[in-house]
Amino acid sequence: MGYSKLGRNSDQRKALIRDLITDLIINESIETTLSRAKELRKLADKMITLGKKGDLAARRKAAELVRFEKATELNEDGEVVKEQYAIKKLFEELAPKYANRNGGYTRVLKTGPRRGDSAPMALIAFVEE
Repeated sequence: MGYSKLGRNSDQRKALIRDLITDLIINESIETTLSRAKELRKLADKMITLGKKGDLAARRKAAELVRFEKATELNEDGEVVKEQYAIKKLFEELAPKYANRNGGYTRVLKTGPRRGDSAPMALIAFVEE
């Protein structure tokens, strides 16, 4: 099997993964179910590897999966400090951070069951270099 179906058909699964990978790049950590986090870890590591290549072909390949969304950083007063797209953040901030690392860019930490349905939850985040 190469991947988990996550209880969805193929177009719903692709949309879910695209949203999760984009949110992970923008926020650098997200909380989701354990099975989604495990699937997301594979793709997030591939996105960082593409970011380390940095050529046009790698940017196009990454753009197939990462949504065209802006990452906004705010200061304490709620004013916009910096705005950039998720793809740009991937290639200009995240990938250079892991230039000397060979794989293992993300970590999955189990948190506990979700209150509503007791689904196992996890926090997926990029490791600190």
